[in-house]
Amino acid sequence: MGENTLAQYRFVIKELVMREFKRKYSRSFLGVIWSVLNPLLTMGVISLFFTQLLGRDTPNFPVYVLTGLLIFQLFTGATNSAMTTLVDSKAMLIKVKFPLEIFVVAKICSAIVDFGFSFVAYVVILLVFRIPPTGYMLFYPVILLCVILFVLGTSCVLSVAYVYFGDIKHLWSVVTMMIMWASAVFWSIDVLEGAPAFIARANPIFNFINSARQVMLWQQLPSFWQNLQMVAWSVGVFVIGLKIFRKNKVKILTKL
Repeated sequence: MGENTLAQYRFVIKELVMREFKRKYSRSFLGVIWSVLNPLLTMGVISLFFTQLLGRDTPNFPVYVLTGLLIFQLFTGATNSAMTTLVDSKAMLIKVKFPLEIFVVAKICSAIVDFGFSFVAYVVILLVFRIPPTGYMLFYPVILLCVILFVLGTSCVLSVAYVYFGDIKHLWSVVTMMIMWASAVFWSIDVLEGAPAFIARANPIFNFINSARQVMLWQQLPSFWQNLQMVAWSVGVFVIGLKIFRKNKVKILTKL
């Protein structure tokens, strides 16, 4: 693959991301500001209600929740939009000869842009709650990279599945709800025992979230076992998802 071809692909991805960005905020008066306001408003709701209900024993509970919520929303936002991208882009796929992967990657990039705006608000919240900056926070991009690889692999599988089974969209909404409850986004996993605790700790999204909380809130690095799990899940799902996607590329074009 030549340098000109790669530059062309980057240009196409950039244009697709910009188109998605404009479409998302075209009818919004505040536009992208909502991506910054959303974490701030969420923090207000958590501080007002959930802290008393669920977070009495958790220091800085609103920040604790938002740290997990940012990662979970990146996962769900990216996979939900990438899942339908091949079907939604049918007319463009027929006209142009770009790799199908570009359309999935563009959706992931759009979700990362949204995450970036939300992360700005998250940093402000860290300052409000006087969470001191530490060297451990420099590990956060590594965790984020693992999340993105995991999301890419999952999105590849979902985008292929949606071409064949439209109902996967409804099923996935149920699956993501189950993942949310098994990721300890709104409470401490220490309250769980037995099988629920085992399922939650085996959940890769919980591992990403827990690792993020360690480096951002608790001033410690994830353990070797946590890091091994993160790498195994992210690289494993990415490789498997990409293989499934490429194996079905020809069938996808005929099915569309």
